[in-house]
Amino acid sequence: MTTPQPASNHDHDEASHDHADDHQAGRHYHHHKQVVTRTNARRISFVFFLTAGYALIQAIGGWLSGSLALIADSGHMVSDAAALLLALIAYRIAERPADGTRTYGFHRVRVLAALANGVALLLLVIWVIREAIERMHAPSEILAGPMLVVAVIGLVVNVAGACILWSGSKGDSNLRGALLHVLGDLLGSVAAIAAAAGILLTGWVVLDPLLSIFVALLIVRSAWGLVRDAIQVLLQAVPRGLDALDVEMGLVQLPEIAEAGHFHAWTLADDSIIATVHVSPTYGVDPLALPPLVSSWLHEHYAIDHVTVQVDPPGQLDREHR
Repeated sequence: MTTPQPASNHDHDEASHDHADDHQAGRHYHHHKQVVTRTNARRISFVFFLTAGYALIQAIGGWLSGSLALIADSGHMVSDAAALLLALIAYRIAERPADGTRTYGFHRVRVLAALANGVALLLLVIWVIREAIERMHAPSEILAGPMLVVAVIGLVVNVAGACILWSGSKGDSNLRGALLHVLGDLLGSVAAIAAAAGILLTGWVVLDPLLSIFVALLIVRSAWGLVRDAIQVLLQAVPRGLDALDVEMGLVQLPEIAEAGHFHAWTLADDSIIATVHVSPTYGVDPLALPPLVSSWLHEHYAIDHVTVQVDPPGQLDREHR
């Protein structure tokens, strides 16, 4: 923690930390370590073996029946198995403790894994749509009976996998990425069942590529959301629901604070938010009282875990904004 500093030291010198005061006051908002949930890792591990095993069955079934919907969904399953394996590796790396070089630890590896999962889904969508368009121009014979059997088995497998992952932590972007892959597989199985049933009833083999495109378009929204969120974290954008000016205006409403500025906030990984801010005390207020006060207020109003507070002399922030 710092006492008021001369104007020459104000240039984003976040040297005053509030963790000592937080411990004295019984608060524990300042921490770098995030919990890597072993239960989530076990969930993903189980679903990985389930997905990889069924992908092989589906590929054989799609080849024998001539169904693009099954082949596309098999490719999706293989992609998902690889994504689940990547998620498991990310969990292993994230368990490593912070060191002198990586003081925040390795938790952003999970964000990178989520980004890779999203990009893989978007690439898969492009492949499925291209293959479907080719199939519509040159329809091929499809054995709808075997296709239906394999698709129903796939639906059961994907529902089981989705239920296992759904019960995990919703705040874990790595797990969310894995869940989106499995939900995409589930939609693929539903589409394959619909296509097989439609072909059995009408003989329209064009239903197979049409439903493949429909599923691919459904996947795009979720995949893009995953990519967008991961990029926002990596660019250290202000988390959703936070506005720097609103936070600064809220802080100056506190009777102990005369000025607030230079507020910055970013996401470490998942829901862990880091922030820095400069404040000045009102007349007669002990500057050492401001860091725990600001930390408590930001935690209560914005769920910010880690706050670095710099206390500047009264009038200094006001002069900077002129």
